[in-house]
Amino acid sequence: MAKKSSVEKNNRRQKMTKNAAAKRSRLKAIIADKKKPMEERFAATIKLAEMPRNSSATRIRNRCEISGRSRAVYRKNKMSRIALRDYGSKGLIPGLVKSSW
Repeated sequence: MAKKSSVEKNNRRQKMTKNAAAKRSRLKAIIADKKKPMEERFAATIKLAEMPRNSSATRIRNRCEISGRSRAVYRKNKMSRIALRDYGSKGLIPGLVKSSW
């Protein structure tokens, strides 16, 4: 089980990203627009840099929904390899069959 503080920190980052997504995309559009004057683009760059770092989507870590584990998480299932194997062995994941030969 992962530390509660790590899981909560990641949840806060997800909320911040969701709230700031529109503003970040507007600023990025201004920065990318080469037709705008250089001063306006530079001001947008400064505003983007002043925003909290945790409002960026790249700061979010994929975590297991069950255990909170941050490594070896399958995106499709949102589960770690350990939880996936455990639930798969119990037959709780539809369509997943443990291989045997």
